[in-house]
Amino acid sequence: MAKWQYTKGLHDLGNGMWAYLQPDGSWGWSNAGLVVDGDQTLLVDTLFDLKLTQQMLDAMRAAVPAAKRIPRVVNTHNNGDHVFGNQLVADSEIIASKACAEEMEERPPENLVALIKNRDQIGPGAQFFYETMGSKFQFEGIKHTPPTRTFEKRLDLKVGDKVVELHELGPAHTRGDVVAWVPQDKTLFTGDLLFVGGHPVLWAGPVANWIRALDLMMSWGVEKVVPGHGRITDKAGLKAQRDYFVYIHDEAKKRFDAGLSAEEAAWDIKMDGWSHWLDGERIVVNVASLYREFHGKAYGERDEGEVMRLFGQMRKYKQERCPAGHQHGHD
Repeated sequence: MAKWQYTKGLHDLGNGMWAYLQPDGSWGWSNAGLVVDGDQTLLVDTLFDLKLTQQMLDAMRAAVPAAKRIPRVVNTHNNGDHVFGNQLVADSEIIASKACAEEMEERPPENLVALIKNRDQIGPGAQFFYETMGSKFQFEGIKHTPPTRTFEKRLDLKVGDKVVELHELGPAHTRGDVVAWVPQDKTLFTGDLLFVGGHPVLWAGPVANWIRALDLMMSWGVEKVVPGHGRITDKAGLKAQRDYFVYIHDEAKKRFDAGLSAEEAAWDIKMDGWSHWLDGERIVVNVASLYREFHGKAYGERDEGEVMRLFGQMRKYKQERCPAGHQHGHD
C-alpha cells in the first residue's frame, strides 16, 4: 500500500486506527498499534526497550488526547520486542494468550542481559544475537512485567463502540501468537504472524498452522494490515508470506527426502525470489523447524542450547550467503 509511508513514528490510519512503525523492520525493530474510540484506547504491543517504548507512548499521547490513559494493552506474542516495554504500562490491564504468558515466564529480560554479558564464552550464536540486537537495544533495567489477564482461542474487547477481536492463531511464530482484528475498520494488527519485506522466522510451527492463519486472515475482508515488522500492507502482504512458506516447505521436503541435513538444505535452497527481503539468514531456523516436522515432531520449543546453535548457523549463513551490501541497519 504505497499511500502509507514507511517512516519511524505514529501513522494515522483513519477512524481511530493508528500504527507505530520502526524501520527498517529487521531484528528487534518492531511495530505496534493503537485503537481509539472516544476516550477509550487499546495499545497493541510494546517495544524492545524502555527508551523506545517511552518515545512511542509520548508520540501517541501528543497526537491522541485519549492516549494519556491507556487502560488495556495486548501482547501479541512473547518476543522481547513486543513485550519488554510492558513496565511502562504496568498500571494497565495487560492481556495475552495463556501460552504467551507461559513463555514470558520462561524467557525474562534478565536472560538477555546475561547472554550479552557472557557472549564471548557462549560462542557464535550469542555473538550473532549481540550483533543483530544486543548492540542496538538497552536491556539493562527492564523489569519482567507479565500479563494480568490471559485467554485461549478468542477474546472480544470493546474500545468505545468498536469491537476488537483477539484471535489466538498460534502455535506458529511462537507458541501463543495472537492477532487483533477490528472488523468495523477492516484493520488488522498481526504481531509477528506477518513480516513485510523481511523473512519470517518459524520458531514454533507447524508451518501448516501458520499457513492456515494467513488464509483465515485473508478471509476477513482486511484492507489495512499492520505487521509485526515492516511497512503497512493489505491482503497482498499476507499472500506474499503464504507463498514464501509454501515454497520453502516444498523445497525443504525435497532435500529431506534426498537425505540432506537441515543445514545442508538451508544452504542449498535457492532464495533468489526473496533476495530483496531482509534477514535472509532466517532460512536456517525455518528449515530446521520444517525438518523437525518431517521427523514427526509437530511443533515445540527448543532449549537455549539449540537456539544458540541456530543463531550461530545464521551468523555463518549471513556471512557466506547474504549479498554484500545487504548488511541492513537502522538509522
